[in-house]
Amino acid sequence: MRGAKTVAIRTAGFPQPAHHMSSFPERVFSGVQSTGNLHLGNYLGAIVKFVELQKTHDCLYCVVDLHAITVPQDPLTLRDNTREIAAAFIACGIDPKKNIVFNQSQVPEHAELAWVLNCIARIGWLNRMTQFKDKAGKDRENASIGLYDYPVLMAADILIYRATHVPVGEDQKQHLELARDIAQKFNNDFAESISRNGFGEAFFPLPEPLISGPATRVMSLRDGSKKMSKSDASEYSRINLSDDAEQIAQKIRKAKTDPEPLPSEEKGLEGRAEAANLVGIFAALSGREKTGVLAEYGGANFSTFKNALVDLAVEKLSPITAEMRKITANHDYIDTVLRDGAERARALANENMKAVKDIVGFLR
Repeated sequence: MRGAKTVAIRTAGFPQPAHHMSSFPERVFSGVQSTGNLHLGNYLGAIVKFVELQKTHDCLYCVVDLHAITVPQDPLTLRDNTREIAAAFIACGIDPKKNIVFNQSQVPEHAELAWVLNCIARIGWLNRMTQFKDKAGKDRENASIGLYDYPVLMAADILIYRATHVPVGEDQKQHLELARDIAQKFNNDFAESISRNGFGEAFFPLPEPLISGPATRVMSLRDGSKKMSKSDASEYSRINLSDDAEQIAQKIRKAKTDPEPLPSEEKGLEGRAEAANLVGIFAALSGREKTGVLAEYGGANFSTFKNALVDLAVEKLSPITAEMRKITANHDYIDTVLRDGAERARALANENMKAVKDIVGFLR
């Protein structure tokens, strides 16, 4: 495998199994929902890392359209959004020939393994998932079973490829812990059959969270205490990857700030969420540390700093937007990329699903 052990891995809060993963080849899996409107937070918090990971690891990048339908979707919009996410991957620098880029619904083994894992997962485990409570809200009784069961499908997404590492943010960390619990229980429940079928002590690795460098957490441009989100009612809360230069400039200039000038040191950002967010965005887009940004702009008023941030954001994001539009407009190209990726993904998934059927005791 390429570049094993070259990415910094943090596993705090994830107990290690007695049989560690050294026997599993390193493989990275990550999925992004096909709900459209990728924004700056998605780009800096996830996609930039995906681009770096492809230099050192075998990676599968999946547009998770099965997850998208856990809430109502317009079928035509879903197709467009699936293409848009895949186009964003490629426009940002992910190589679909070096990596596997595909959409989840073209690989039926995801859903097939999810059923087996549904019979492994415990209701008590799913009842502890905070994201379902957040998404379902007070109308929980009317939420779909799919939304409740979402974390088991996520576990299947990862385990069908026997992936060893998953780039995750804080909001998905609990789901990855569940995937590890499910993998461990499968390995324990079927230990004798796993050994009898020639897979040693464990069939599934316990996937580890993978964080390369400091995680970039991008907050709303209208409220520095909230994450940038595509579900926010205000378009001015986020910069979309589909925004043109004029829209980017307008949103940054209207971003909420405070009356004080920028501090010269990072400590001066404490208690100033909006200022800290804009400095963090500048640092991430320029590949610099916050200290370097503040050394240059400390003492400046926000209008000066915002103008510099507009120039930087337009320089970095405009080529991505232009490439996304070009790729998205070519349905034949993007559909071919996704079909090719799905074919390669299915070659891996099918072999692993056959093994699961043998281990569980299904005739085939």
